[in-house]
Amino acid sequence: MSLTSSFLQLSSILKPHHPSQFLHGSLPLPSLPKIPHFSSSPPPPPPSVLTVRAMKIVQGRVVCVSSDKTVSVEVVRLAPHPKYKRRLRKKKKYQAHDADNQFQVGDYVQLEKSRPISKTKTFIAIPVPPRNSTRGVDLGLPLQSAEQG
Repeated sequence: MSLTSSFLQLSSILKPHHPSQFLHGSLPLPSLPKIPHFSSSPPPPPPSVLTVRAMKIVQGRVVCVSSDKTVSVEVVRLAPHPKYKRRLRKKKKYQAHDADNQFQVGDYVQLEKSRPISKTKTFIAIPVPPRNSTRGVDLGLPLQSAEQG
């Protein structure tokens, strides 16, 4: 009896008699049990209308008024540096609609998002009082130095 015939007899004994999708007669892997979800309540339904509230209103300084009914506004924001995490000033210019041509260079305005007015204009400029307008306002209270003198 040769070595190959004894090997064939041994392999026929170890092979199952039914055809299997696995090679060399190996047994199929047992199926894993399903893991139940931890939350017993169903997830909430997604909202029907998604609203994005990013950058509807921004403030900036007018830098150019050369066009009719259009002002160029520079908006400054602070953003962290990607590597060093230090806050840097980022500047961006927006074109805004000024219907009455009331703004001059240096005025602070508020930009409000609107429908597209032209190719580059999607904001409307609204006047904003300057930041230091509350200083020097008389509250009607006498100062201590005024009472002594």
